[in-house]
Amino acid sequence: MKNNLLSERLVYNGESHTPTHFHLCSYGPKACEETHADDFAELVPKLQPGQVHWLQVHGLKDTETVREVCSHFQIDFLTMQDVLNVGHPSKIEECETYNVVISKLSSLPEVAGDDIHQIHICLLQGKDFVLTFMEEENHFFQDVEQAIRGNILKVRERHSDFLLSVLLNSLVGNFVSVVSRIDDSLEELETSLFENDRDRDIGIQIRLLRKQYLLMKQTVYPLKDQYAKLFHQNTTLLIQKGNRAFFSDVNDHLLYVVQTIDSCRETLSSLMDLYISNNDLRMNDIMTRLTVVSTIFIPLTFLAGVWGMNFKWMPELDWRYGYLFAWGVMLLLGLVVYIYLKKKKWK
Repeated sequence: MKNNLLSERLVYNGESHTPTHFHLCSYGPKACEETHADDFAELVPKLQPGQVHWLQVHGLKDTETVREVCSHFQIDFLTMQDVLNVGHPSKIEECETYNVVISKLSSLPEVAGDDIHQIHICLLQGKDFVLTFMEEENHFFQDVEQAIRGNILKVRERHSDFLLSVLLNSLVGNFVSVVSRIDDSLEELETSLFENDRDRDIGIQIRLLRKQYLLMKQTVYPLKDQYAKLFHQNTTLLIQKGNRAFFSDVNDHLLYVVQTIDSCRETLSSLMDLYISNNDLRMNDIMTRLTVVSTIFIPLTFLAGVWGMNFKWMPELDWRYGYLFAWGVMLLLGLVVYIYLKKKKWK
């Protein structure tokens, strides 16, 4: 791994080929203006003071354009690198003039057996702006756009910190949706195991759900530990006191996600134990059946071995009903052994 502190070159390490383009929403108490553009220079004249500017950047392929955007809003170089690093762990960081939130948008696969699809997302909030960087074209925040157009909850009369709280609430809502579906799938699988369902795919399903659980844990847990940073800002006014209640509400939702993830961990652990126990019981059942069959046929094999010996003076050889007698003895002996095992509840 190269030392990123020894290079001024920005590198996007994702796989998305979405061209870098913009959606700017500038609003104030009386009006809201939206602009779509492929060139950031077209948007610069619209970034007038006295308004809140929400700039959505879709596609991180063009690193120089990302640099241009960040430089305009005085974002430092290390944060630029974090924006372009799709493998960066989730974090919340407080800088001098802006706040940084890095996380993932997650969606469960439509086809069973596929992995969770995650999109790298970065939120930067300054005094009068919010930047959202996403590596793919995505309309996840469409409801927030509609709320700004309709001035729902007087959103246009509030500062950028309220917009950040709304975006974070949508992001945490995504966590709730995905984690709840994983939890539901685990409960359904647990029911199948308690019913001793012999579906051979259950082991594969457990491994898949465990992988999904681990991805969500890696995404959510760092935010849980760092979210409190947004409440303890003494040097800046990026989070106003009057809006902290909204951040507290988001924190409640985040804690619910963490609790659900913890519940998934416990359920997964019990599912693994139950799955192994069911396999052991199934193996014991198979061995019991094999033992019963062996126990029945051992005396029959003994008789067949005795009568199969080629001694000249064997009484039954010249007996007219010797063959039928042999069959009768063997059937009767097998039946007696079977009844005995049945009474002993071996089968």
